[in-house]
Amino acid sequence: MAQVKIYGVDSQLNPVKKQLSDVIHHCVVEALAFPKDKRFHRFFPIKKEDMVFPPNRSHAYIIIEFMMIEGRTKETKKRLIALLFEHIRKEVGIPSIDIEILIQEAPAYHFGFHGMSGDEMLLDYKVEV
Repeated sequence: MAQVKIYGVDSQLNPVKKQLSDVIHHCVVEALAFPKDKRFHRFFPIKKEDMVFPPNRSHAYIIIEFMMIEGRTKETKKRLIALLFEHIRKEVGIPSIDIEILIQEAPAYHFGFHGMSGDEMLLDYKVEV
């Protein structure tokens, strides 16, 4: 399981939500071998005056946070990050300096879905990639 939260200035984020979601999902499928039908994205558009960021970033600045079950290798996570920077820049037009990515992991038993804890669930994909 991978939950994704995307934060950005509302006037910049809202017009590209669909495209950004598609790019993020493509990268997750490629890097994490995630099933194509599993997409858990949440967008958090923030008013310009409510989002403080360094002066060397533009209003296109976004933060992408992943929360997922632990088990992926360091190389897999680095590949995901590299793919995100590359594809968001090329396909959405947001420069790499305006993208920040955070991956957080937790044991499967920290997750609950389908009425049970994650460690009791039989997933239809591998976490150890």
